[in-house]
Amino acid sequence: MTIQILMPALSPTMTEGKLTAWMKAEGDVVEPGDVIAEIETDKATMEVEAVEEGTLGKILIEAGTEGVPVNTAIAVLLEEGESAADISAEAGMPEPSSAPAGAPDPSPLTKAPSFSAAATPGSSASGGRIIASPLARRMAEQAGIDLNLVAGSGPNGRIVKKDIEAGISSGAGRSRAVPGQAPIVTDSGAVQAPAADVPGVPEFEEITNTTMRKVIARRLTESKQFAPHFYLTVDCEIDALLAIRKQLNEKLADTKISVNDMVVKVAALALKQVPAANASWTEEAVRVYRSVDVSVAVAIEGGLITPVVRGAQNKGLSEIAAEIKDLATRARDGKLSPEEYQGGTFSISNLGMFGIKEFAAVINPPQGAILAIGAGEERPVVNDGTLAIATVMSCTLSADHRVVDGAIGAEFMAAFKNLIENPLTMLL
Repeated sequence: MTIQILMPALSPTMTEGKLTAWMKAEGDVVEPGDVIAEIETDKATMEVEAVEEGTLGKILIEAGTEGVPVNTAIAVLLEEGESAADISAEAGMPEPSSAPAGAPDPSPLTKAPSFSAAATPGSSASGGRIIASPLARRMAEQAGIDLNLVAGSGPNGRIVKKDIEAGISSGAGRSRAVPGQAPIVTDSGAVQAPAADVPGVPEFEEITNTTMRKVIARRLTESKQFAPHFYLTVDCEIDALLAIRKQLNEKLADTKISVNDMVVKVAALALKQVPAANASWTEEAVRVYRSVDVSVAVAIEGGLITPVVRGAQNKGLSEIAAEIKDLATRARDGKLSPEEYQGGTFSISNLGMFGIKEFAAVINPPQGAILAIGAGEERPVVNDGTLAIATVMSCTLSADHRVVDGAIGAEFMAAFKNLIENPLTMLL
């Protein structure tokens, strides 16, 4: 009996994903543990391994398809002695339609997706609703192509990117006039659309939103809509911190400690002193966490990911430095597992390395707070009535007022400032 390969749930919150690439082709032998596909979730691109052995008989969802629901059949695996006929019988796949009498049978290598001008409006390849990938729908709308006039080349007649590209190239399937030149579809799926029919609007390029970008947009919009943010800023003198960092790095052979590593450690110790700030909101209760699991914002291609340093309050500086370096490297390579970037209790976002003096970050829900770190720069300061120059770093706490009251936030920031200006205390 044939085996259906289903879209896996790669995280507890995943409901759909993008099938980025197939690592096996139809007809390939598959062994348990073989990587058969890559799936893009909201945070990373992850490899999917086979759990059964057999031959990949049919790919049902082609590479590049977005919004594939969890548990949807994406391919069919044949067991020994089975053939494509078994797939049609068991998986409910339609038999290939025969060509009209007398029509030439094009080679599979040269057959192009077709646009049927005789298609009945409102019909589709399956005789019901129009089946098209989200990308294909957006491209068709930009190009003014009527999907009713498109014969899809994907599984079960699904209209995919290459079908729309063919229509744009040939001019077939157009349902309305599009001002200016036809859109240009890039290899990445971006649509360079003509200017809208509005005076003064220039031509533009649309970059298709990835799953990650959509989730970031949704989560941060919800954060600003539902979490009542308030902000507290302190200026910290960090000359002593920089001096200790220099001494430590002179002694360490492998891992070098960054200012950000020390900020993570200091924030964890401050949260240990003020545990009420290490909390999150639920409708039933405020959760105050016993462990300080610090989410560290890392910029990656197409978005942001927050790998978690768990139990940071109990880890040494060199251990934190090595862990953050490893997590950041694998985050940029898309190799983090869900448990490595989910479940943090507090976040840190550092833009100091980009020269940003001060900023306020958006809370990463359901966490109760996030600390934004600016650049350390020389500024005039007054100590005991004397004007001097010190390296000062502005740090801003964004807090959810449902979880963290103003006094609690101020207490945390005071503890943070004291620790970072007296860094020997973090080594005790």
